[in-house]
Amino acid sequence: MNWLTENKIPVDDAAEAAFDWLQINGAWFFDSLALAMERLIDGILWLLQSPPPLLIVAIFALLTWVIQRDWKVVAFVIVGFLFILNQGYWEETTESLTLVLSACLVCMGIGVPIGIAAAHRPRLYAWMRPVLDLMQTLPTFVYLIPAIVFFGIGLVPGLIATVIFVLPAPIRLTQLGISSTPTALLEAAEAFGAKPSQTLWKIELPYALPQIMTGLNQTIMLSLSMVVIAALVGADGLGVPVVRALNQVNTGLGFESGLIIVVVAIMLDRMLRVGGR
Repeated sequence: MNWLTENKIPVDDAAEAAFDWLQINGAWFFDSLALAMERLIDGILWLLQSPPPLLIVAIFALLTWVIQRDWKVVAFVIVGFLFILNQGYWEETTESLTLVLSACLVCMGIGVPIGIAAAHRPRLYAWMRPVLDLMQTLPTFVYLIPAIVFFGIGLVPGLIATVIFVLPAPIRLTQLGISSTPTALLEAAEAFGAKPSQTLWKIELPYALPQIMTGLNQTIMLSLSMVVIAALVGADGLGVPVVRALNQVNTGLGFESGLIIVVVAIMLDRMLRVGGR
């Protein structure tokens, strides 16, 4: 067996050479991407932190009512935000919501069109499937290394790592929803002379809406799961007190900040749970 271990395939050397080449030749691209992500993050953060907290709570309550039409869910969202304010985690919560909302905008903006293309082209999806599997199964800490190399520290590398980890969810669920459109509906649309674009917008997307909304829900939940990991690369938010509690072995602080993350996750899940409607 010595010959097998002595003739090691240079995976690490190849990966390091690839990252070095990208860092040298793709600096303009990564700088432009970082600038765009910074402006997106700054814009969302300004929208969440500039108004009074109670106004933001009222806006989220109104949005919940528009989506759910259920006063109990609205009351739960209001109580959840008031609990966050009571515990003194409003700034950290808005920073984490900024990361989550930014990841949702990027992932849904990229994932839904790719999912539609994959549903219409089975060979494309067959080629994409192992790539999506790799993106979801590769340990998330591995994403942090190139993110730090290309983007430094802060919210931007946390957002990039989150997007890479979360992106397969909207792609898979959009592809599932579009490809499961009944053949009878597609044949009826074709019989009435519908163009491919009309079939997409009036037949396939409405039918796939529950799956697409499930993809949005999964995007939010997976993004929240990256909050603590993103804190390791300097991203502000609810992950910072969790990491601080871990370093200090502070059980109370860890449970308190972890509970806030759970409350935020449940609120967002209840707000956007419209897949069955």
